[in-house]
Amino acid sequence: MALMLEQLSISLPSQVLVRPFSLAIPAGEIVTLMGPSGSGKSSVLAAIAGDLPPPLTGQGSVSLGGRDLGPLAPEARRIGRLFQDDMLFPHLTVGENLLFGMARGDSTARLTRIRDAVAAAGLQGFETRAPYTLSGGQRTRVALFRALLASPVAMLLDEPFAKLDMELRAAVRSFVFTHLKERRIPSLLVTHDPADAPAGGRILVIGRDGEVHHD
Repeated sequence: MALMLEQLSISLPSQVLVRPFSLAIPAGEIVTLMGPSGSGKSSVLAAIAGDLPPPLTGQGSVSLGGRDLGPLAPEARRIGRLFQDDMLFPHLTVGENLLFGMARGDSTARLTRIRDAVAAAGLQGFETRAPYTLSGGQRTRVALFRALLASPVAMLLDEPFAKLDMELRAAVRSFVFTHLKERRIPSLLVTHDPADAPAGGRILVIGRDGEVHHD
């Protein structure tokens, strides 16, 4: 299932931030979007997710698996997101945070999925821990699996490794990319650091004139 952008652009009332560009991200590919601060990178992700804040406006179309996402509310788009901050609920345990991302259903099946997710994240025995007791890398892993348990069809990554130290950053980056590729989820990564881009992957750059070009 591919994520498709057709002539997507981002504008302020008196300025075009991102000029129209098109992009097809097939299942399992992670494409990187780079650009200077304030160039509109995160706004592109918000336009795809459906929550672009005013006064910004988006033009063009976004589709997922051939379905136009334009008429859909953000929660109906089935797009997962990872941010620079892990966005875990501090008053919930690790297990409760994971449970929050899941659709309602059989309680036994849901608990089994949580146990599987905790094991896959290498956090066995952490289900009852509070998020503040975890390292930055552990919190990022929990945030990833909370997003994956919601069964997203695409993923948007907004500087998710920026607050990690360099040694931890490489390990967490590899962990995230591996799980997205294994699940064949088309993903768009925004970063200011070229080292965050998957090796050999496509890189798009937003220039100071708002033009988007391949690096």
